[in-house]
Amino acid sequence: MTVFQAIMIAILQGATELFPVSSLGHAVIVPALLGWVIDPGGEIFLPFLVMLHLGTAAALLYFFRSDWIAIFQGMTGRGGSQRQAESIHILALLVVATIPAVIIGAALEHWLRSLFGSPRYAAIFLTLNGILLMLADRLRGNRAVQPGRPIASLTYADALVIGLWQCLAFFPGISRSGATMVGGLFRRLNHEGAAHFSFLMAQPVIIGAAVREAAHMRHVPLAPGQMKMATLAALVAAVTALASTAFLMRYFRKHEQWALRPFGYYCIVAGAVCYIALGH
Repeated sequence: MTVFQAIMIAILQGATELFPVSSLGHAVIVPALLGWVIDPGGEIFLPFLVMLHLGTAAALLYFFRSDWIAIFQGMTGRGGSQRQAESIHILALLVVATIPAVIIGAALEHWLRSLFGSPRYAAIFLTLNGILLMLADRLRGNRAVQPGRPIASLTYADALVIGLWQCLAFFPGISRSGATMVGGLFRRLNHEGAAHFSFLMAQPVIIGAAVREAAHMRHVPLAPGQMKMATLAALVAAVTALASTAFLMRYFRKHEQWALRPFGYYCIVAGAVCYIALGH
């Protein structure tokens, strides 16, 4: 992998991890379209992938630092018993929403990995991701005049359902943020609330994935300069993710009736075009 390729993949990761267009799908499809000889499941790619995830997670932690500070300060009792109960409830919601991904990911890991190396499968799932976004947006658009629920009003059943939606992202081409936002919309959050909860959910998931991948690579020999390139890529991914998050939170706040529709069109068209292009 060249430095140019590393930076381009880092930009791709930092943007598509948050945009509802599937970072994994793009990581599989784009190198194949460009003719880059990169194996996303290969041992050489693992240290690089870990650093990208850590960079993205750091950007999210920084952007939502006030949320985490408020949650942990609230849990200590600062602000009164009502705020303490709400903070504990929100943290518990995030834990519950993460459980399905941990269980299903562990159970289906080997089967799902067989799909990672197939750009055409990723293109199919990218198209399906677009259809899913369009359907969810149409549903929300029909009742967009109704205010969305606050995150603190979610029940543990709501969190579990959103967590199950997140598991669709194990298929390359299905977006994690898109799937969790769809789950949030179906539980009567608005676009901004669904994105907020999705991005909060992303942080333990991304960090957990990075730790897991780091455990897999503990015996992988690192070539000279490989870690430097991975660190540079992590910084690029972090800056890109920070800019993407800031843009998306404003975007979802201002475009309640059709927020997911442009991403849906993009995924449908890109998935279909890539499927045809990769067939030759």
